[in-house]
Amino acid sequence: MAKGASLGPVAGLTGNANFVQKAIMIVEKSAMLGREWRKCLTDETTIMSTTENRHRGRRRARGARDSKREAQAPFRQITHPYNPVEVLSADHVEAIHNASLTILEEIGIKVLEPTARDIFRRAGCKVDHDLEMVYLDRMLVEQQAGLAPAEFILHARNPAHDVKVGGKNAIFASVGGPALVSCLDKGRRAGSYAEMCDFIKLTQSLNIIHQEGGGPFEAMDLPQESRHLDLHLAQITLTDKTWQPWGMGVERTMDGIEMACMAMGLKPGEIHDKPIVTTVINTNSPLQLDIPMAQGLMTLAEHGQPSIITPFTLSGAMAPVTLAGALAEQNAEVLAGVTLAQLVRPGAPVVYGGFTSNVDMKTGSPAFGTPEYTLAAQASGQLARRYQLPFRSSNVTSSHAVDAQAAYESQMSIWGAMNGHVNLLNQGAGWLGGGIVASFEKLIVDAEMLQMVAAYSQPFEVSEASLGLDAIREVGPSGHFFGTQHTMERYKSAFYQPLVSDWSNYENWADRGSLSTAQRANEIWKRMLADYQKPRLDESIVEQLKDYVDRRKSTIHK
Repeated sequence: MAKGASLGPVAGLTGNANFVQKAIMIVEKSAMLGREWRKCLTDETTIMSTTENRHRGRRRARGARDSKREAQAPFRQITHPYNPVEVLSADHVEAIHNASLTILEEIGIKVLEPTARDIFRRAGCKVDHDLEMVYLDRMLVEQQAGLAPAEFILHARNPAHDVKVGGKNAIFASVGGPALVSCLDKGRRAGSYAEMCDFIKLTQSLNIIHQEGGGPFEAMDLPQESRHLDLHLAQITLTDKTWQPWGMGVERTMDGIEMACMAMGLKPGEIHDKPIVTTVINTNSPLQLDIPMAQGLMTLAEHGQPSIITPFTLSGAMAPVTLAGALAEQNAEVLAGVTLAQLVRPGAPVVYGGFTSNVDMKTGSPAFGTPEYTLAAQASGQLARRYQLPFRSSNVTSSHAVDAQAAYESQMSIWGAMNGHVNLLNQGAGWLGGGIVASFEKLIVDAEMLQMVAAYSQPFEVSEASLGLDAIREVGPSGHFFGTQHTMERYKSAFYQPLVSDWSNYENWADRGSLSTAQRANEIWKRMLADYQKPRLDESIVEQLKDYVDRRKSTIHK
């Protein structure tokens, strides 16, 4: 069939045509289009010179060997090109803000750490040491919140992986903190150090992941008291992206800071104006800041390292059953943490953490990826912008399997976060089972969704060339565009290429085993793990890190 020839009268079917006949004709036309496109590709190869054919032949041979190589765009930071969705009016934002200040001033927050209470007291807050309560003056809170930077750079040991935090910039972090791990081969189980390292290797290999999220799951074959040291050694040596250390207590937080400094060739006194690590500081909702978290926050702030201050305000359980009430509580707890960080070190970077969701009121179980979660994420983004603070949200699901529920709940979470102009999508890839499990297959499926979001975040070109009027004139009515110069010049990069999705026809899909999305993801993570390349790190630094780990372990386990 000649280029531009008609492929049949399907478009002319009337509305009364038999549905089955129409479906058959559409399938036949699709098959014919496929044949025409394959013919165009064959013709393109045929017209090449003999020399070009030889070179192409070698490339094709390499391509055959690499046919399973995963489709990924290069590492790049995402920016928000569109306006955020604002689900709250300006008056409603101020109402939540004022309610938060009333909570802090009149109800107060319980601060279990005595040093933190003293810091608040010296700043003029009313403190009841017997009840461990702190009552924050609203003027103090507003003043201190204004000291934190709106944007900062988080430095990786590979400068190509530095990321901007705040503004219109978005960072996607892998899952961090679950107790268990799962994959299709072995099911749900306690994780090992070797498996944890495999997960971190995949985080390095996935270009769409900008940051390692704080240890994908617990390495249960290591002693609890010192396993954070082994984790940090793996984070530093297996990836050269930014990473999250543990932020519990002074000693553990300092371990992360010390080891990060070693990896960067710096000393702790040299990073006050150079953020190199960040981690989550959770308040103990409702309205409590415990000792390990307060110490972690103060230690990070003292060294100029950003805290991601994140309440877990579960509407109906640890927060009021209404979203407005839950957000007022979330906002109060974030502001208390921000104020403490600024009192320790004025100008210390902080991130506004939003993690408001709801419970299933039939069972009391947490629910994630719900419409309420999406609305709360968008509203949290507005609150973060109210204080000119970077905003953190998450990619979450309650599903216990890598199934449709996992996908649509995660998509709701991602959509709410992106529309809320998230700056750090924490738990961005791999979260399963309400956060109890890190899943190898879910990591890959989430990476697919994040790649699609990244592609969507690049506005398409509108220019004389992209409008393609010459191609439209060439084809005319009832033809096809496969063989036009306009198509042949652009087809290799015209559209998003999927990581997991199978776009083949039914016969080809069936011939390859009729694999489900989770099964394809299982094959992909194994291939990526086999192809993993360890990022370079000077051996003297590795030895220095190992020596630090050994010395700290000898102290911890003496």
